[in-house]
Amino acid sequence: MAKNYYDVLGVPKNATAKQIRDAYRRLSRKWHPDVNPGNKEAEEKFKEISSAYDVIGNEEKRKLYDEFGEEGLRPGFQPEAAREYKRWEGAQAGRQRTAEEFGRFHSYEDLFGDMFNFGRGGFSQTHPFKGSDIESSITIDLVSALKGMDTEVSLNKAKTCPTCKGTGVNPNTGLSTCTVCSGSGRINISRGPMQFTKTCPRCGGSGKIGKECPTCYGEGIIEGVERIRVTIPAGVKDGYRLRLPGKGEPGSPGGQPGDLYITVHVAEHPLLNREGDNLSMEVPITVREAMAGGTITVPTIEGQIRVKVPPKSQSGQRLKVRGKGAVNPKTGQRGDLFIKLIVKVPRTENEEALKAVEKLEDLYTENVRAGIRL
Repeated sequence: MAKNYYDVLGVPKNATAKQIRDAYRRLSRKWHPDVNPGNKEAEEKFKEISSAYDVIGNEEKRKLYDEFGEEGLRPGFQPEAAREYKRWEGAQAGRQRTAEEFGRFHSYEDLFGDMFNFGRGGFSQTHPFKGSDIESSITIDLVSALKGMDTEVSLNKAKTCPTCKGTGVNPNTGLSTCTVCSGSGRINISRGPMQFTKTCPRCGGSGKIGKECPTCYGEGIIEGVERIRVTIPAGVKDGYRLRLPGKGEPGSPGGQPGDLYITVHVAEHPLLNREGDNLSMEVPITVREAMAGGTITVPTIEGQIRVKVPPKSQSGQRLKVRGKGAVNPKTGQRGDLFIKLIVKVPRTENEEALKAVEKLEDLYTENVRAGIRL
């Protein structure tokens, strides 16, 4: 039995988007394969967490999941048609439906199985449709987000059957015209509140009779793992949504595939902080550098740079280096780098050093804590 996605992330059904996002980040850090190398249980747990977040972490998918369960996430699922069927079913409560009125439909899953031909022996439908979009996510470090990177993601997704090319028919056997629908592939249904045609149960909508594909058993699609190369542009922020056209679920025969949307999460860095397009970092300096000034070496994402420290600098003072911040992916403009100076005193019991400090003490002209008030 499939697990409830809310239970997987440990959040209530009415959880906010922030609560869901925070739960995903906490659990993904705990169970990430890089943190648990060689641990198969952690790997499966991480996949389960990622799958849950891909659904309830996406507003549109979450709505479908809440209303229809996992059935609402199937490729080709039509929510409006499902709602119409539910309204019809509710109106028919207390009234017995005949087989002639409703055929072999017993639930909206059966209805869509026939309308969109996802059952066994489903060879094709009258009109091709675009495949469903896929939502996924990836977590990268801050430096990679600032520089941009190429990576690969592995997705468990449906793929067009390589044997039958999505038709569901064994290509190695001959076909003959269906005698039930006379080759049209559809049977008219004109009674009841919904007027529609249904797929011919004999030929599965193809108008031809043949044997089902031995690879996909007539489904036209198979489950598999696909490795997809992803280019993440420089300067992306946490929550950036990347679109890969045509990398979603396959469409019907002749239909275009859906798109893949990847949400980029950026992990915190132990030294660098990002504020908009600006970066900030703390850099330690010596007492001499603070008093007399000097030039220090500071690391950036583009390499080492030399920065001048003004004489009489104080601990906590901020220096601004223009154009060394993050690149804005939309404008191409760069922010600035702010360096917070942290004066470090030596840890020593050297008598000469302590005597020198005593002399420094005489240079203070006021109480350094005079302005502290609660």
